[in-house]
Amino acid sequence: MSASNPKLTDQQVGFLLQPISSKRVRDLRGMSHLEAWDVRRQLIRVFGFDGFTVETISLDLVSERETQAGSNRWTIVYRAQVRLTVKATDGRPLTLFEDAAAGQALNQPKLGDAHDLAMKTALSQALKRCAVNLGDQFGLSLYNDGSQDAVVMRSLAYMGEPVQESEDVPVGGEPSPQGESPDPDPTPPPRSTPPQQSTPTGPAAVPDPPQQQRPGAMPPAGPSERQTALDAMWAAARAADFTEGLPAQFAGAFGHPIEQGTAAEFRQARDLMTGSAAA
Repeated sequence: MSASNPKLTDQQVGFLLQPISSKRVRDLRGMSHLEAWDVRRQLIRVFGFDGFTVETISLDLVSERETQAGSNRWTIVYRAQVRLTVKATDGRPLTLFEDAAAGQALNQPKLGDAHDLAMKTALSQALKRCAVNLGDQFGLSLYNDGSQDAVVMRSLAYMGEPVQESEDVPVGGEPSPQGESPDPDPTPPPRSTPPQQSTPTGPAAVPDPPQQQRPGAMPPAGPSERQTALDAMWAAARAADFTEGLPAQFAGAFGHPIEQGTAAEFRQARDLMTGSAAA
């Protein structure tokens, strides 16, 4: 019998308490997030190749439907529940976390690929939600209004001094995939972009000219029909918790990135996410 309970090493604790590197944080329409492969990389770095296990507790098909009768395009939704167990360096379990997530594959031409993508998305999201319980190195601070400043800093389980109120970081709002913000589709301020050109007036059906921007980003707001359809598509994605996967899904379904899409394509994508009949 072991003489002591399993515990993290001082090096592991010190690393977990560090603020997250900005190189690991991705930005999607103003929402900060981590990639699932990077979470696995960090688990290996902290706990070792055999220092953690990821178990799929359940993986359920929620919806399988053809986009339009006879279209041979598919939208699939899965729900996954995952358990993450982390171990001490001697192999004994330290703790475990469980969480769940849904994943969607939108308007895919191959049924098998649609199932694969939806399953992978659900499992990846569930794993990330489990790992965030390990603190700042796994994205906990990003829930504090996207901040990359450490929010844990110390733990009484490993050190005697508590975090003083004077040194604690301000608490911001968590990201809201349900779009609870007063602005139904807020656009983050541009980091370094040329001044926007005024949108020429004309018939509403004329699409806006393409503008330089980061891939998948929403073009500057304008009065055109295309912009209205684009805003509605992103609002539907936020309501479906699908903003992260929408750019890749859109490109796979229509053969070009979002910034080259048409108003009709935006409306079709919106209808797929809201469950409306495709136009």
